[in-house]
Amino acid sequence: MKRFYKDVTVVADDGGFAIQLDGRAVRTPARAPLALPTPALADAVAQEWRAQGETVDPALMPMTGLANAAIDHVAPKPAAFAEGIAQYAQTDLLCYRADGPEALVARQAAAWEPLLDWARARYDVTFAVTQGIIPVPQPPETLARLGAAVAACDAFTLVGLSTLVSLSGSLVCGLSIVEGGHDLDRVWQAAEIDEAWQVELWGEDALAASAGARRTADFSMAGAFCAMSRK
Repeated sequence: MKRFYKDVTVVADDGGFAIQLDGRAVRTPARAPLALPTPALADAVAQEWRAQGETVDPALMPMTGLANAAIDHVAPKPAAFAEGIAQYAQTDLLCYRADGPEALVARQAAAWEPLLDWARARYDVTFAVTQGIIPVPQPPETLARLGAAVAACDAFTLVGLSTLVSLSGSLVCGLSIVEGGHDLDRVWQAAEIDEAWQVELWGEDALAASAGARRTADFSMAGAFCAMSRK
């Protein structure tokens, strides 16, 4: 789409912080006002619009895309969306350990146990941890409490959390960033331990490296989106 505007502004109103192009409100694909919950997020979205060249490329506007999803798809049915995210607790990455070699086992334990310890203390839960990939059931109380934590998030946080959880394969990883204030880069490194181990053993081709870089960028963007969404 050819760029049709010159000025991008943020305007505070009762619905949040709206984005305007040449004084006209931006709308989502479903025609709802593009209103953001915080000034920080509104400024980030506005900057994406300002950064467009002669054409407007949605692929270069990830914050805008996440905001559109929050407004159009999550806000109308937040409980159903939260339930989908909470299901990751049933097969959380951090609960499935390698049975060898010892170096990998130790590396997983060093990175993953502190995150599980945080969740244990935060939500007063326990986890069933196993070696291998055969599913093991988690305690019902654990699933209920983690599900309640997800359900308590607003629509914008849910959108970012969904990306964090799906990329890492771990609800605990996502919640540790959103609710625990854990360092995003360290959490991502923890989630990528198995991939990093394979690269150390066998090397990495250009295609895999490119895909990994995209996942890293998407994870970082989702974390920033969550942080800027919180009032």
